[in-house]
Amino acid sequence: MNFIDRMLRCSDCGEDFIFTAGEQLFFSDREFKNDPKRCKACKAKRAVTMQTAGGVRKSILGRVETRTSCSGCGIDTTVPFKPTQGRPVLCRACFNLQKAASPSPLSASSPLSVPSPLSQMAAVSAVAAMLEQGDASTSLDILRTEASDA
Repeated sequence: MNFIDRMLRCSDCGEDFIFTAGEQLFFSDREFKNDPKRCKACKAKRAVTMQTAGGVRKSILGRVETRTSCSGCGIDTTVPFKPTQGRPVLCRACFNLQKAASPSPLSASSPLSVPSPLSQMAAVSAVAAMLEQGDASTSLDILRTEASDA
């Protein structure tokens, strides 16, 4: 099949651009059905900019960041995933405190114990209050003792 250069109009900026024979061959080899809609400049600009929809940002690296409020302390935070309903979302501080409080599942010497949600929420509330007062080291000690009691 012979390909010749064609002039197309960019859907973003409205300028004409050339759809070269080489690009057409590439599209044909990949079995793309549609011609390109954007010129190279608009395509590059679109790839670099962050796309925001519904509080979810996706960068060119494919990493998703979502703005939400922490289930533990209630502050606004950004998490590197899209939350699902019914599952708690924790800010970095609450996540690290919960991680420090829970026993390692890889530890063979300690049995796996799951504290009740009520005791978890009480611990998180106590930690949040202490964080507001600026006493994070004491809150870690409380969580460690509550985890060892469970």
